[in-house]
Parts: sequence; C-alpha cells; structure tokens
Amino acid sequence: MSPKAKEYIRIGNRSVPLSNPDKELFPEDGITKAELVDYYRTVSRVILPHLRDRPLVMERYPDGYRGRSFYHKDVPDYFPDWVHRHEVPKEDGSLTMASCDDVATLAYLANQACITLHPWLSRTDHLNCPDRVVFDLDPPDHSGGRGGQAAGDGFEVVRRAARQLGDLLTELGLRPALMTTGSRGLHLVVLLNRRTDFDTARAFARRVADLLAARHPDALTTQARKDQRHGRLYLDTQRNAYAQTSVAPYAVRARPHAPVATPLDWAELDDPDLHAQRWTLRTLPERLDAQGDAWKGLSRCRRSLDGARRRLDDLRQDAAA
Repeated sequence: MSPKAKEYIRIGNRSVPLSNPDKELFPEDGITKAELVDYYRTVSRVILPHLRDRPLVMERYPDGYRGRSFYHKDVPDYFPDWVHRHEVPKEDGSLTMASCDDVATLAYLANQACITLHPWLSRTDHLNCPDRVVFDLDPPDHSGGRGGQAAGDGFEVVRRAARQLGDLLTELGLRPALMTTGSRGLHLVVLLNRRTDFDTARAFARRVADLLAARHPDALTTQARKDQRHGRLYLDTQRNAYAQTSVAPYAVRARPHAPVATPLDWAELDDPDLHAQRWTLRTLPERLDAQGDAWKGLSRCRRSLDGARRRLDDLRQDAAA
C-alpha cells in the first residue's frame, strides 16, 4: 500500500502527495525526499521532453540510495489514475507500464523514491522503432577515480573515445549529442526519424563501433567479455534493442552526492576536469540558469539512417581495401 502522506503539494490541477519529506535519500549530504521532488520540479522543462510517451522503468530506493532498491516496470495498483498507463507487448503477454508526461507525475515518482528514471528508446505509438541510438562509453576497468568512476587521466580515455566516435558519426551525416551519465562515463545519442526498427538500428550501431575499434585497436574494443578487452575501452551498443532503456538526461543517479546525467556542449569535452559525476542535484540547477539546456534544439537534429548506412558501407569498404 502507498505510504500515508503527511502533506500535499499542488501542481497544476493535481494534488501530489509528499510523504516523509524529511527522509534522507542521500544521508552524507542531507539530501531529503523533498529536495529530490524540488529538483525534479525545477528541471521539469528540460527532462520531460525525454520522458513523455515512453514506457518508463523506475529505479526506486525507499531507504535511500545505499539501501534496498528495485526496478519497477509495471504500474503499482496504488498509483493515481492520472499517471498515464500503457499496455506494452512482451514475449509472454503484455505489461502495464507508466509514462511520465507532466510535472505532477514527475513529482509523484520522486515522492515514491524513484531516484532515477529510465525511459525506453521508443515512444508508445511506435514501440518497435526507436527515435534514438545510444552509445555508452565507460572507462576501462583498470581506471580509478572519484566516486568509483574514472577521473583525471583515467577519464581522458573516455573523452578521447567520445571525440573519435562523434567525429565518425558526423562523417556519416548524423548529429550526435553528448552527455555525462552521472555514473561512470559518457553517452553519445543520435536522434532518429522513427522509420528504422530496433534490429536495424542496433546493427548499425554495432557496425559503427566495429569500424571505430578497427581504427583504434589498441584503445577501443567491441568485445563484450571483460577478459577479452585487455584494458581497452568498450564501445557498448547493447542497449539499442526493444524494451531496453537509457538513463534520462537530467536524471539523478543513486551514487554519492546525487550526481546527475548532464547534457553537454561538445566544446566541454575538452575540459580536463570533466568526469561523469561532475554535476549533482544541487549544482545542476545553477548550471541550467547560467548556460541553459545544452540540448536545446536537439529535436531538429533527427536523421534517417538510410544515408548514414550507405556512407558506413563505403567507409568499411575503403578500410578493407
């Protein structure tokens, strides 16, 4: 059953419960559930475009980020009826999943100790065709750094790989976007026009990664097995599949100090102090106020994969010659 609410907050025409507002979700910093709700309300304008009309997996931590946690895919019975629901086909039937389409739902989920939001790569009206391809770049396992992720010289490997991958995607006629994950590495995201199915998009991403790894065999690899990587950075394209998710831009991560997945301008990749947990729940709003949304206008960068696939074929043939 839903925990008894101590108070309600009014958002539009919704009354959103706020239970245990003083519950510390990040105790080292004294970050409470109320502060998490306030954060998501503050960034609602920039995060909601990446959540609307997408099946959502909720990463929940009722006892704080160091406590027990679970990934919630189905919608609990006690969720209010104004949280939008969608029947999503799966192998043995279907699943009723939520989507986060408005500020009230965003605040409600934060009150449910949903620290991190993981939307699908496709929308509810066309589930089999993604509108984005994601490349996940994490530092090699031998790299160390602050908060369990690579920093300094270790993160330089990630920055270099992101630049190389961004250049290759641009060479293919695409417009990649860049963000920190708030966890260990960087994501490169390419927006699509939703005319490509998941199998085609995933195969394309893997072929791009294979070509880049062939260009830089000492630094990069597409080997999924860790014991086959030999200290090289893994170009991860595995999440580009039906029902897979990717962390939402501006989502908080369940890590020390509440780091945030943060969209970047490409020029910021040259900053030697850049690392995956650079911005947090408490510092991100100031960044937004000062610089705005680095992904503003990104929707105009949607592309078809048709031309990119042809250019990729040409580059692979040239490499093999």
